[in-house]
Amino acid sequence: MRLQLRSAGTVLSDSDIGRHEGSVGHSQEYACDGQRARWCLLADHHLPRLRLACDMIWDVLADHLHYAWECLAFWRTHPPPLLNMRLSPRGGDVNPLMCQFFTWDCSQAQMSWWKHFESEVPNLAQLGVTQVWLPPPNKAMRKQGQGYDAYDLWDLGEFYQKGAIATRWGTKEELARAIETANAYGVDVLIDAVLNHKLGADRPEKFMAVPVDPNNRLKDIGPAREIEGWTGFDFLGRGDKYSSFKWTHEHFTGLDWDHRTRSKGVFRISTSKHRGWSRWVDTELGNYDYLLGIDIDHRHPEVRKDLLAWGTWVLQTTGGAGFRFDAIKHMDRRFLLSFIKHVRSTLGRTDIFSVAEYWSSNIDLIKPYIRAFEGLVTFFDVPLHYNFHDASKAGAQYDLRKILDRTILKYKPGDAVTFVDNHDTQIGQTLESWVGRNFKMQAYALVLLYGEGHPCVFYGDLYPNEECYDECTARGLRTLMDARRRFAYGPRKEYPQERNCVGFVRAGDATRSGCAVLVSNAEQASSDAGAEQAPAHMHTIRMDVGSRNAGATYRPLFEPLAQTVTAASDGWAVFTCPRGGVQVWVNEGEGAQDLGRR
Repeated sequence: MRLQLRSAGTVLSDSDIGRHEGSVGHSQEYACDGQRARWCLLADHHLPRLRLACDMIWDVLADHLHYAWECLAFWRTHPPPLLNMRLSPRGGDVNPLMCQFFTWDCSQAQMSWWKHFESEVPNLAQLGVTQVWLPPPNKAMRKQGQGYDAYDLWDLGEFYQKGAIATRWGTKEELARAIETANAYGVDVLIDAVLNHKLGADRPEKFMAVPVDPNNRLKDIGPAREIEGWTGFDFLGRGDKYSSFKWTHEHFTGLDWDHRTRSKGVFRISTSKHRGWSRWVDTELGNYDYLLGIDIDHRHPEVRKDLLAWGTWVLQTTGGAGFRFDAIKHMDRRFLLSFIKHVRSTLGRTDIFSVAEYWSSNIDLIKPYIRAFEGLVTFFDVPLHYNFHDASKAGAQYDLRKILDRTILKYKPGDAVTFVDNHDTQIGQTLESWVGRNFKMQAYALVLLYGEGHPCVFYGDLYPNEECYDECTARGLRTLMDARRRFAYGPRKEYPQERNCVGFVRAGDATRSGCAVLVSNAEQASSDAGAEQAPAHMHTIRMDVGSRNAGATYRPLFEPLAQTVTAASDGWAVFTCPRGGVQVWVNEGEGAQDLGRR
């Protein structure tokens, strides 16, 4: 064995170390130097491994401690997030409302998307919108990328990268100006945070990786081998402004492309510095850490530092009020929880709004995530969306009395952000599950007027566009949004009359008299039905609007309009609704005649 003396760089053999050289004192000193050299070599050789082993032990211990905490959290109850989050910059007792202001392929020929949003802010505020969810503002991997193909989070349309300065949506200055205008009108803006993956690397790197079964990410289907992956992110256009962090393969867990062999698959990066997939993700496909692109390792300290700093910076820079988190079932949930807590702490705001996308129709899979996030995150009610989708497909065969079954709205209404459709459910998208025109108004009436959950309306249903616009839907939606703003207040009483027609009453509050709502999915009456046959083609439900409304006259907001209903002295009245339609009845004394009607 040969040892390298650290102090002098002298190379010695074992026989040299104990050899007599001069006096006994020199020999003893020389032997001591050799012993020190041995220890130095052992330290150089074993300390890195020891550190790695300690890190692994600590990770395992931390995982077990966090798992124990989550098990305890299973039995803990947290205040409903919607009670403690900012839903409107002005607060007050006005119903809050979110609007998703984009479709998948939306564009404006005459102006940037940010300018388009700014121009529509007054109209949105008039319709009662208090929050707007905008598309991801970051630079994408391509010029017209929507931002979900995230390249550089720190470039909001400020630097020449990927062939342009502006993002698909516009420049950083246009975004900041639009948000400033929105805030002036009492509308908050949510930033769509894409923290799961990156795309569009600047250069490839070579490293070891293991191919895994795409349908079971825990199953290796080959030995580790050297591959070439696009994992080097240098951000040459931005340089070190805002962040000097440069990404390499050390900061990712996996990818789907080996550039060396031009082969597609799912590869787990497996160098000595990698720890495999995160355990704190969804268990679909064995482990659903990997979704697409280059998967971010949220356990890496440099990654955590950069993303945590970005979270604070992006709200301070843009004037945003909160986040929509993309694809959280693929992210280390421990990191996401720390991200939310960090931003709240650094900004000194405990009311920051956060909503997460956990895409599953199975409420049982969402429940553990609701518990794990300690009341700091709301969740899009995907199960409710699928109930709407199923109802639109089944028509009159669907039992409306079960429309809320196994939904977040029914399980924990204070955690639910309700919606009918979004950019992912559009026809032709990977999660296509469009709610048909035959049930669109019924679905919106339920989410907007029901009184629980936090509703979100979709740009594609509200504004003219080339992808999914329907004029009748847009007109009816605006009426329902106005009805939410003006009438849908107070306690709710439900009347599940029959499988094809349900109703409920909002009792109103000190200054508003409320409304009566009926929803039907029965087969619609034929167009040639005579006047004498009309009653047979209407549903009727007797409902209580409260003694305070005794004697009040109610008018409908939707066709047929030539009817009135007068509440009896005890507050009860019989309300009607067209088969396969929606009807909202409001007190004539509150200006019902001024509402736009379909």
